[in-house]
Amino acid sequence: MNDKILIVDDDVNICELLRLYLSKEGFSPVIANDGLAAIDSVQTIKPALVLLDVMLPKMDGWQVCRRIRQMGDTPIIMLSAKGETFDKILGLELGADDYIVKPFETKEVVARIKAVLRRANTSAAEHPKEVKYENLSVNITNYELKVRGVHVDAPPKELELLFHLASNPNRVFTRDQLLDEVWGFDYYGDSRTVDVHIKRLREKLEGVSDKWELKTVWSVGYKFETR
Repeated sequence: MNDKILIVDDDVNICELLRLYLSKEGFSPVIANDGLAAIDSVQTIKPALVLLDVMLPKMDGWQVCRRIRQMGDTPIIMLSAKGETFDKILGLELGADDYIVKPFETKEVVARIKAVLRRANTSAAEHPKEVKYENLSVNITNYELKVRGVHVDAPPKELELLFHLASNPNRVFTRDQLLDEVWGFDYYGDSRTVDVHIKRLREKLEGVSDKWELKTVWSVGYKFETR
């Protein structure tokens, strides 16, 4: 079992506090104090999860998050003093799995880590890795979207949202359900991030097939409708 948690923050006091709590919980914390060191650590130690501060020297947290997502699907929890909705949405759109605003309760951080890891492990063990429909293939193992057999670039959360909907055809999901089940946490704030992702997916999938579509269920949410 991989118990390594990478803590990325330039505040040595926060790093030490998190290290102590995570060690008590049986994890093996590793610390990086800047963005470049974080990238190196992800490549070398292959952590189970990354706690990633936004304001970092050498490379900020947004850039680090994007780089980690290019390398794979390691779970990421963003840590930031910025609590605005825009910052949360940006973190989620870049592929973060959760977003915690400073100052935080250390026990809450530990609980969020366990929840994200539990969801990640459950997803890997129980759910199919690929769904296929006419002119559409969504592979969650290698994060690949194919439309009419051609690879189409899509950010991780767009692909995960499409995969989740397509894995449950004709089931209606509310925005809050999608935030909880795709982003993996109870989102406190604006749910427009789901609308943004759906809009971008529709732009990629417009006119691809008349046998399925991403459909809005007014006043409720969305579904992947098959005919």
